[in-house]
Amino acid sequence: MMEQKSTAVKTLTNGIAHLFKQNKVTQVSGHGSISGPNEVTVHKEDGSSEVIQTKNIMIATGSEVTPFPGAFPEVDEKVIISSTGALSLNRVPEKMILIGAGVIGVELGSVWSRLGSQVVGIEFLGHIGGLGIDMEISKNFQRILQKQGMKFKLNTKVTGATRTEGGIKVSVESAKDGSKKEELEGDVLLVCVGRRPYTTRLGLEKVGISLDPRGRVTVNERFQTSVPSIYAIGDCIHGPMLAHKAEDEGIICVEGISGGAVHIDYNCVPNVIYTHPEVAWIGKTEEMLKEEGVAYKIGKFPLSANSRARTNAEIDGLVKILSDKETDRLLGCHMVAPAAGEMINEAALAMEYGASSEDIARVCHAHPTVSEAFREANIAAYTGKAINF
Repeated sequence: MMEQKSTAVKTLTNGIAHLFKQNKVTQVSGHGSISGPNEVTVHKEDGSSEVIQTKNIMIATGSEVTPFPGAFPEVDEKVIISSTGALSLNRVPEKMILIGAGVIGVELGSVWSRLGSQVVGIEFLGHIGGLGIDMEISKNFQRILQKQGMKFKLNTKVTGATRTEGGIKVSVESAKDGSKKEELEGDVLLVCVGRRPYTTRLGLEKVGISLDPRGRVTVNERFQTSVPSIYAIGDCIHGPMLAHKAEDEGIICVEGISGGAVHIDYNCVPNVIYTHPEVAWIGKTEEMLKEEGVAYKIGKFPLSANSRARTNAEIDGLVKILSDKETDRLLGCHMVAPAAGEMINEAALAMEYGASSEDIARVCHAHPTVSEAFREANIAAYTGKAINF
């Protein structure tokens, strides 16, 4: 499995290098810092440096793992690991403890759980899946992972950790009032409390570029910083930390620099949690619509009533549709399903073009496919009842 992972990473990385060459992009390896409005200095591994003069600069430095706050043992990527170390363990740990049951925690924790590890996720919030997930979907998702063997301690905070001869001991307590103190023991501790923008050591202060309170580069609608020749995209600016969001911003930013239109609808950026089954969503959650006072309709369809899911014995999950009560326009789509990360793009296309639940309900879908569940949920939102449930 690890060999397959390494081969895939190497192939994809080499593919980027090939695309650079094919498109006449000069690659300079090293740590770059902005030394002027039109100048980047690259500090190389051999101690030398190179100064590059340029018309425009794009900051696309991404993000890095957020360290656990306070006095905490250092990440060594062996016993106390980050998401990086979790991809390279040389054995399946007997017991794994997660600090954080957000996207990264459940993705990596579920992998090692399926490989045989006893996994416990400690989460400060009262639900799994991180911020932005629909609460009904989160509860269903949690039930599925628990059925697979994962355990969760919600509304719980970590107060400390100490190394032991055999691994790690973690102290926890109730996040609300400090009660329910407990110590958990494991072979490996995965710290996954989020990611933070990588905006240090870039020379931003030299050219007067300011950061917001969360350490992100401030940009306008054209991704332009306070210095007109310097732009920023991706994880180091506002918005969700998603590779596809960064890719779109990169394309749109350069089109804008070249004189084109600049537009991106962040409401139409899909989110995916790559577990099995997958979780995916786009647009508004039910909680958001209630808070905004928007009248809406709900359409649901369980995977247990889907022919392809039933045939493949993968019946855990559902598709949930939220549409405007007056106009029937699709406002949000939330799903737990095999290949939900593929299906969500159908919802993204529909939302970009302003489709209604009726529009989707009247589109013929191939049978048997899991995507029929998406159509059925839209039928339920439009008519009040699905066909096959």
